[in-house]
Amino acid sequence: MNFLRNFLASILGSLFAFGILFVMFLIFISLVGASEDEASVKKNSVLELQLQRPISDYTGTNEVDPFAGIFEQSQGLDEIIHAIEVAKNDERIKGISINNNFIIAGLAQTQAIRKSLEDFKSAGKFIYAYADFYMQRDYYLASVADSVFINPVGVLDFKGLSTEVLYYKDLQEKSGIKMEVIRHGKYKSAVEPYLENSMSEDNRTQLSELLHSLWNSMVTDISRNRSITESDLNIIADTLGGRTPEYAIKSGLIDDILFYDEYEGKLSNALGVTTNKDINYSTLDEYVKYSNKKILKKGDDKIAIVFAQGEIFYGEGGPDIIGQGIINEAIIKAREDKKVKAVVLRVNSPGGSALTSDIIWREVALTKEVKPVVVSMGNVAASGGYYIAAGADKIFAEPTTITGSIGVFGTIPNLTELAGDIGINAEQVGTNANAIDYSLFEPMKESFKNQVQESIEDTYQTFLERVSQGRNLTMAQVDSVAQGRVWSGTEAVEVGLVDELGNLDDAIKAAAEIAGLETYGIRKFPKYKSGFERFMEDLEGASVQFKETLIKKEIGDEAFMILKELQSFKERKRIQARMPFALDIK
Repeated sequence: MNFLRNFLASILGSLFAFGILFVMFLIFISLVGASEDEASVKKNSVLELQLQRPISDYTGTNEVDPFAGIFEQSQGLDEIIHAIEVAKNDERIKGISINNNFIIAGLAQTQAIRKSLEDFKSAGKFIYAYADFYMQRDYYLASVADSVFINPVGVLDFKGLSTEVLYYKDLQEKSGIKMEVIRHGKYKSAVEPYLENSMSEDNRTQLSELLHSLWNSMVTDISRNRSITESDLNIIADTLGGRTPEYAIKSGLIDDILFYDEYEGKLSNALGVTTNKDINYSTLDEYVKYSNKKILKKGDDKIAIVFAQGEIFYGEGGPDIIGQGIINEAIIKAREDKKVKAVVLRVNSPGGSALTSDIIWREVALTKEVKPVVVSMGNVAASGGYYIAAGADKIFAEPTTITGSIGVFGTIPNLTELAGDIGINAEQVGTNANAIDYSLFEPMKESFKNQVQESIEDTYQTFLERVSQGRNLTMAQVDSVAQGRVWSGTEAVEVGLVDELGNLDDAIKAAAEIAGLETYGIRKFPKYKSGFERFMEDLEGASVQFKETLIKKEIGDEAFMILKELQSFKERKRIQARMPFALDIK
């Protein structure tokens, strides 16, 4: 009976595997056959900019891979900006339509796309924007357009920035599960929710100043493109002066209220065609396939861009996790490549493992000894993210980058109260005085706490030294802007943590200037497996997402966020150089 069951299982498994291979073969054939058609662009076309997938700085896949893009959950910021740059000089592209976005990107990424669109307009081409509704970040991007339109029953969100921090002290007391916290830095708000029931004045001050700096940067950009004064924009936000299409027109936030077919009429007029059916659209995904084949920067000498994105964990790392394995391998390749004359390190990270950060810092320092290293900061380059950036020759940040957070902490769960409530008693036996350092089921000993505090202080001092050396500041100067405090890119320039405001392209130009290059090509590191390869390696990935969706549906978004936060803390080991990465700015 067992033989028959195993035999049938083997047959079914083989058939299932053959079916997957057959489907993949068909997809491959269709992709190869259709690649030229998909990448072709007709004359007198509009590039349709729809950004409805999460945006990462870099996807790291091979552009010539026929499976590139399949099962990819994100869009690469580098590819989006490159596509817009190619379209600027493509005679077939007459304009861009920013259409019904629900942009899933950080403020700095949105600002970078916005800047590339401003450059596109300098070629004398038009940009129109339309949406059934505009979330605040969507409107910030759309406001770069020559004309902004909205559906007659649409909604425009324009009210200023805010954030919410959840506090868990009461939850710990009620559940009996406590997080023991040891830290350095009075602004180290990443662990404050475990210590207090309400926000400290220090944390409230830094968050308020950060939000105002980010908001002011957005308002300045919108003011320039919409010809509305910054003071008037703040009045509009305070009075919700754009809450209906009619109010949005009166306030100057949008230009007209239209149905989509009427909007297409505007596009027809801009293109000089007779009917809406005559509009040739080129979707962003289609155009990226074309633009990826267009090399804009050429030369025998190269500038390497090493993308470091995600939380910092000890280990190999991956597309969304910075580990010393993959990142250091990429830095070493760039350093040892004789054609590479300079390195740009693109950092988009809230931090993480202090040990891993220092290991990566060392490779950056070794590279700096033989060729220039310039850092470009993305949405966030804080704590460990700033740590790995601090030693560069020059640091660039967007005005809306969140950086700094120079501070360290450790969190250790303790179940003493819960164990007592449910009748668990733990007894320990050891050979030496410090053999039993910590137990989940016993109160933390003062000797162990002092030992961890000593490590925290040592790590903090090392962090200060790295920044002091890299930024040419005294230890006292660094400490005065450290203590775990977060800064916007604009503020970071003022306090000396960043050299200049600028995007990735500005950092590349600076690296070329330091290296004395007039012409150069670009090499990007590291290379990751494509979404298709990752899917084939882990067929359970879809089921994991499905489980998360079910849990979120059952317990709600807020409870799910708390669950993920607790799970994240559980996975953290050793001392952390991390900012409050769960900071959700709306």
